Amino acid sequence: MKQSEIIELSTEELQEKLGSLKKNYTDLKMAHSISPLETPLQLRALRRTVARVATELTKRELQ
Repeated sequence: MKQSEIIELSTEELQEKLGSLKKNYTDLKMAHSISPLETPLQLRALRRTVARVATELTKRELQ
């Protein structure tokens, strides 16, 4: 998910998106610990997307 797409979402949508992204990340991480993923770079991409959404939420709270 690109930064421009994240900025266009409303605060409520961002909160919902953050919850679902965190759940996906933990599920993927657990699956990777059981048996290695074909592309472990998915973990990094998902973790960075979570950080982007969380940063945008924090930015909106401070304004």
